[in-house]
Parts: sequence; C-alpha cells; structure tokens
Amino acid sequence: MAPPMPAAGFLDRLRREGLTVVEVGEWEQHNRNHKGPWGPVYGVMIHHTASAGDERTIGLCRAGRADLPGPLCHGVITKDGVVHLVGYGRVNHAGLGDDDVLRAVIAEKALPLDNEANTDGNRHFYGFECENLGNGKDPWPEVQLEAIEKVAAAICRHHGWTERSVIGHLEWQPGKVDPRGFTMASMRARVRDRLK
Repeated sequence: MAPPMPAAGFLDRLRREGLTVVEVGEWEQHNRNHKGPWGPVYGVMIHHTASAGDERTIGLCRAGRADLPGPLCHGVITKDGVVHLVGYGRVNHAGLGDDDVLRAVIAEKALPLDNEANTDGNRHFYGFECENLGNGKDPWPEVQLEAIEKVAAAICRHHGWTERSVIGHLEWQPGKVDPRGFTMASMRARVRDRLK
C-alpha cells in the first residue's frame, strides 16, 4: 500500500528525471478530493487527449468539460515533451475499471483482459493525458514518448514499482482505446530499461 507522494516531492521527482515541467496555476490544490479519497496509489495510467493544440488541450485538461469536471489528469504531456501540471490529488481520469486489472497491477503481474467496470481508478492511479488526436494516424514525436517514459519511471522509482505498474486507459476500462498509436507493451519496455 503506497500513499501518494506530496505535491512538492512529485514535482521534484519529475524534474530529477530530466523533464521540463510547467506549473499551471495552483495545481497543487486543484483536485476532486471532495468526491472521495486519493490513495493508496498503485500505478500510473497513460491516456491520449483526442485533441490538438497545446493551449486548448491544457485548458481542457485543467477545467474539464460540462459532463466531466476538471482536472482530468495530474499532468498533460504535450508533443514537445513538456509536462504541464494541472492538478494534484484525486482527478477525473481513470473512472471505473476492472478490479482484476487492479489486482494484477498491485501484484505486478501480466494484465488480464478488462471486462468489468466496478472499481474506482481515480483513487488509485496517477494520470497523464498526452496530446494526440488518438486516431492512429497522428504521430507521436520521440521527445513526447521519451517524456511519457520519464514520467512513468520517475513515479515508479519513488514508489519502488516496476514497469508493470504502468498501464494504458485501454487496459483498465472496457471500451477505451487510449493511448492509440503506440503499444503499452513498448512503453513498459522503455520504462523497464530506464529503471535499470
């Protein structure tokens, strides 16, 4: 069982991993904690935004939508590899997912097929939205993929997790397709190599 790291420690970890980090507003206090607990945390979840344009994407992830209040993640990773912190604490990114998947993440074992939506993921995962249209054609620049790798590795390093604690939204919640355009197996291999 792992408590979430303090916001200052989170920021420090990301910067120590070599990431360029931009703090957006009072991100440390921007959360959905009034809707339920955040923690214990067990992993890192990666998403794509299905949007384009840095400013628009960051604004959307910070404020949310009419049907889903923000913040929608802890950080937005733009195509230039910059991490924009928009919230900290419980955020609306994971939704309900599969309890079997959560057990596999905790045990750091191979993930089963996600076929249920019965467990609160917002409580248990750090979440990162990555700027991409999500159509399978929009490219993923190497600098952005490297930033995703570094973000995941920084958090895993702090908690003593392996790459098996890094999952995609599509592995958590039935019907989700994100991130589309690279495989989570390839991203976990990158994280594993960085953690060595």
